[in-house]
Amino acid sequence: QVDRYLYHMRLSDDVLLDVMGRFRAEMVKGLGRDTNPTATVKMLPSLVRSLPDGSEKGDFLAVDLGGSQFRALEVKVFNDGKQSSQLESKFYPTPKEVIQGSGAELFSYVADCLSDFMESRNLKHKKLPLGFTFSFPCKQNKLEEGVLLSWTKHFKARGVQGTDVASSLRKALQKHKDIDVDVLAMVNDTVGTMMTCGYDDPRCEVGLIIGTGTNACYMEDMRHIDLVEGDEGRMCINTEWGAFGDDGALDDLRTEFDRELDLGSLNPGKQLNPAEQTLTNVALVLSCSNLSLQGRVGFREGGCTSLPPRPKGCCCSHLRAIKNRLLGSAKGAAMVTAVAYRLAAQRKQIDAVLAPFLLSLETLRDVKNKMRTELEYGLKRETQDRATVKMLPTYVCGTPDGTENGKYLALDLGGTNFRVLLVKIRSGRRRSVRMYNKIFAIPLEIMQGTGEELFDHIVQCIADFLEYMGIKGARLPLGFTFSFPCRQASIGKGTLVGWTKGFKATDCEGEDVVDMLREAIRRRNEFDLDIVAVVNDTVGTMMTCGYEDPNCEIGLIAGTGSNVCYMEDMKNIEIVEGNEGKMCINTEWGGFGDNGCIDNIRTKYDKEVDEGSLNAGKQRYEKMTSGMYLGEIVRQILIDLTKQGLLFRGQISESLRKRGIFETKFLSQIESDRLALLQVRRILQQLGLDSTCEDSIIVKEVCGAVSRRAAQLCGAGLAAIVEKKRENRGVEHLQITVGVDGTLYKLHPHFSRILQETVKELAPRCDVTFMLSEDGSGKGAALITAVAKRLHNIGQK
Repeated sequence: QVDRYLYHMRLSDDVLLDVMGRFRAEMVKGLGRDTNPTATVKMLPSLVRSLPDGSEKGDFLAVDLGGSQFRALEVKVFNDGKQSSQLESKFYPTPKEVIQGSGAELFSYVADCLSDFMESRNLKHKKLPLGFTFSFPCKQNKLEEGVLLSWTKHFKARGVQGTDVASSLRKALQKHKDIDVDVLAMVNDTVGTMMTCGYDDPRCEVGLIIGTGTNACYMEDMRHIDLVEGDEGRMCINTEWGAFGDDGALDDLRTEFDRELDLGSLNPGKQLNPAEQTLTNVALVLSCSNLSLQGRVGFREGGCTSLPPRPKGCCCSHLRAIKNRLLGSAKGAAMVTAVAYRLAAQRKQIDAVLAPFLLSLETLRDVKNKMRTELEYGLKRETQDRATVKMLPTYVCGTPDGTENGKYLALDLGGTNFRVLLVKIRSGRRRSVRMYNKIFAIPLEIMQGTGEELFDHIVQCIADFLEYMGIKGARLPLGFTFSFPCRQASIGKGTLVGWTKGFKATDCEGEDVVDMLREAIRRRNEFDLDIVAVVNDTVGTMMTCGYEDPNCEIGLIAGTGSNVCYMEDMKNIEIVEGNEGKMCINTEWGGFGDNGCIDNIRTKYDKEVDEGSLNAGKQRYEKMTSGMYLGEIVRQILIDLTKQGLLFRGQISESLRKRGIFETKFLSQIESDRLALLQVRRILQQLGLDSTCEDSIIVKEVCGAVSRRAAQLCGAGLAAIVEKKRENRGVEHLQITVGVDGTLYKLHPHFSRILQETVKELAPRCDVTFMLSEDGSGKGAALITAVAKRLHNIGQK
C-alpha cells in the first residue's frame, strides 16, 4: 500500500529530462517581450548587472522579508585583498496579523524593527545605505524600485500588490526621524543568495532556494532579454519558477496529494510546486542550458530540505560544488548594495575620463569654422607659409570625360605595402578599366633607412612586376601615387614637405620624389618609364569616383591616414598663376591644429600619443581622426582606467604596456553590433588582456567614444569643405558627390554613418552623396595620367 502511494512520487531520469525540456521552453518564453505575458516562468529582470569583484568596501544595512522570520543586518565589507566581511544580525518574528493585515502596518513593523536593530548596534548617528531583500515576485524597472506582482508563502498584506514596495518602506522609515537610511537596492532572496556566494566564489552565477519557498536566479546575457532595453553586458534574472505548471504543463506529474494541498492553500491554482526531485532537475536547466551559464551554484536550504543526488548521466558536474549558505539572501542584499555603490563610483570615474571625447554641436561648429579659416590661409600667398592646412596645388586641372584610352603603369606608395599596377583603359561604348597588380612589403628598416635605399627598393619591386607581366621593354606612361605631403611645381614634379604614417627615410624631405625615382631607375639601368604625374592618393580617390560620377569634386581618405582634396576655382588659388578654370587642391588637413587652434579639444591621451609618435607636435588633427592612431589612444585610456582600478582588476599586463598592440582593426571588431561580449572577451584575450564581462563593456565603450569623436571631427572638417564649394558656386543649395576610400570608413561599423550625420548637421544647405572609391590610389593614378596625357595633347594641338 505504501508503495502504491509513493509510486507517482518516483520520477525516472527520462521523465526528469522531459521536465527539463519543458522548463527550458518556458524560460525562453519568459525572456521574450511578446511571449512573456503568457509565460508561467516570469523570468523577471532584477536590474542586478554585476557580481562582486572584491573591490567593494564600506558599511551597509540589510533587511530580509519573506520567510517565517524577519531579519535586520549590518554588513561591513573590507577591501583588504582577502575579500572579507563582518556580519551582525538580529531576528524578529513575523506575526500573522502583520503579514496578513494592511500594507501600511507591515512596512511600519519592518521600519520599527530596523530602528530597534540600529539602536542596539549604536548606528543611529550614521547615514547608511540599505539593501532590501523582498522574497516575492516583483517587476523592477530600477534597482531601487520593485512593484509587487503577487504574494506567496502565506503573506497576504492588503493594498500592496501592484505598488512599489521600496517606496512603501521609504515612507515608513521617514517616520523615524532619528535614523537616516537610504534604500539603494531591492533584491529577491534568491538573487541575494547568489550574490553572497559570488562574493566568495566569482564563478557563482546561479542562485537556488529550497526552503519555505523555492526559486532560482542566474546571470543572463542582455542580448537574450527582450524585456529590458540594451544588449550590452549581463543581468540577473529572477525566474520565479514556483509558478511553473500553472498552465497545466505538469498536470501529468501532479498527484492527488498535490491537488489536495493546492485546494487548501491561500492561492489555489497558483505556485503549483512540483515534487522536490522535479525541482532539482529543473535547476539543471539553468546550468546545462546554452543561454549563458558556466560555473557554480549558490544554494540555500531551509527546514529539513536537502538536495537529492543528481540524476545519472547528467553532464553538470559543477552542481557537486554547491555550497550550503545560511547567511544567504540578507547578506546578499548588502552585497548588491555594495556592488551598486561600487558601480556608481566607477561610472563617475569612467564618465570623467570619457567626457572630453563627447563633443557638443557647438564645439563641432567651432572646429568647422576654424578649419574654414585655415583653408583660406593656405590659399593666400601672404599666409600660406604659416598655414597648418597647406592647400597644396596638384596641377590636376580636369576630371575624366570618358575619352581616356591606353595602357598605363601606376605605383602606389602610402603605407606599409607598395603596389605596382598595369591599368588598361578602354573608351567608347565599351568603356572599361582593367587592372593587374602585385603587392610588395616595405620592411621597417627600409621605411626608416635612407632615401636611396627606399627608392632602390621601389625600383626593385617595379622590375619584378615588369618581368612578371612580360612588359619590361615597353616605355609606358606612369602615374606615381605618393601619399605624403608634396609641394608641386607641375603635375610631374613633387617636393616632399614631410613624412607621415611612420615613414622616416633620410635625405628625402625637400627633394623632388620624381627625380629620386628617375635616379633609382638609372642606377638599375634595366628599363625606362615615362613618369607623367605624381599623385596623392586622395586625388586618385576623387578621380576614380569622378570617372563614374561627374559630380564628384571632393576626395576623402579615412584610413591609416586622413586627408581631403577638392576642385578649387583657380581665381581663389593665389599661389598659382592664372584665374581660368579649376585645379584640384590637396589640403593635407592632417596638420590642422599644429598651431594650437584645437588644443581646447585635445585630451591628455592625445598628447601622450603625439609625444610617443615619430613626428611629435605635427599632424595633430590626423592623430585624432586616422586609423593609425585611434587604437593607441584607446590603449592609453585603458592604461589610465586600469591604474584607477576600473579595468582588468587593476593589473596592467605586459601586453597593454606595448605601444601599438591595440590596432585600429580591433576597434572595428569590438564595436561590431553583431559581436557578443564573449567574442569581445576573446579578442581581448588574443591581445593578452584577461577581461571580465564588465571589462569588455568598458573597453567597448572606450572604443566607441574614441571612434565617434574621430568621425565627428572628420565630419566637421568636411562640412567646411562642402560649405566652401557651395559659396564658390554661389548657390543656395549644393548637390555634390564625395569619393571616399580608407579602411576606417569602409570597415568600421559606425564611422561612416556618424561622419555623414555630422556633415548633414553642420552643412544643412549641402546635399552630399558619398561614393566608395574602387582603388583610388591605383586606378586613380592611371586615370590622372590618362587625363594629363589628353590635356597635354590638346595643348600641343
